[in-house]
Amino acid sequence: MKPVQPPGIGWVVLLMTLLAVAGCATQPLQSYQLLKSPAAQQPPVELIAVPFFPQEEFQCGPAALATVLNWSGTQLTPENLAPQVYLPGRQGSLQIELLAATRRHGRIPYGLRPELETLINEVRAGHPVLVLQNLGLSWYQKWHYAVVVGFDLQQDQIILRSGREQRHVVPIKLFERTWRRGDYWAITVTTPDHLPVSAEEIPYLNAVVPLERLQRWQDTATAYTTALTQWPDSITARMGLGNSRYALHDLRGAEAAYRHVTQQDPGFAPAYNNLAQTLADQGQLHAAENAARQAIHLTTPSNALFTIYQETLQQIIAQQAMRTPETP
Repeated sequence: MKPVQPPGIGWVVLLMTLLAVAGCATQPLQSYQLLKSPAAQQPPVELIAVPFFPQEEFQCGPAALATVLNWSGTQLTPENLAPQVYLPGRQGSLQIELLAATRRHGRIPYGLRPELETLINEVRAGHPVLVLQNLGLSWYQKWHYAVVVGFDLQQDQIILRSGREQRHVVPIKLFERTWRRGDYWAITVTTPDHLPVSAEEIPYLNAVVPLERLQRWQDTATAYTTALTQWPDSITARMGLGNSRYALHDLRGAEAAYRHVTQQDPGFAPAYNNLAQTLADQGQLHAAENAARQAIHLTTPSNALFTIYQETLQQIIAQQAMRTPETP
């Protein structure tokens, strides 16, 4: 009698074969290239001063965030952060919650390029990197946050604060596989007076802008000042600095920032409008009117900002009408 094949066994064998083939076809390439590059001959790095918080079940988000926030100078524990980032219904934390909590504590979460070399460079510069991993499979997800604190490329090792292990060492290729399943998501957490070594102008400024919505004006003023040390010609950073100083009631500082933009780009209408408001607040109504008129002159009526600039001018004219004419 011919043996009876158990139901479904053919599909199981086929599935395992497909998984094996897929695994071969999707081997990570970044780690292979990195380990063959000249960078692999550089000395190992380990940030031993980075604190460690053993995670409780499902609490890797608060623990990993507490690790990088404490490294940056805050005094926070996973217990402090859990109500801000842990979602009981999901038994975990979402990236957006980690980013928001970081900003609430006056720090800037900067998203790294999805590149292993960029991550290595940040750690080499002394910056621990918070990463999202999938320790399961593509069809069985097991999300996990950890903090990269070191590497030894010659020994093919990445060192993490992970779970209950203060020094979790894994092969770089294995780390990249799990990190890639998390879409290579990684952030550094810096103070407003310090730039990530891999910082790029637009991504960095995009990371600072949400602090404005939290009205952390001193932090944003510091961050924009820091950005200008790296990108002195950045109009976005200079305008952000002016807006932050204005919110801090530093009218002279705001005026200086806006004037700098008008000199750098005489056709940039928003700078003239903001300068007009700042001058008016200082009682310099004649100069304010000139700046407001220049903003309108540079803007077409179809532009959504045209009406705002008109309102600024009308308010200045109203102020002039209410006060005694200025002495020449």
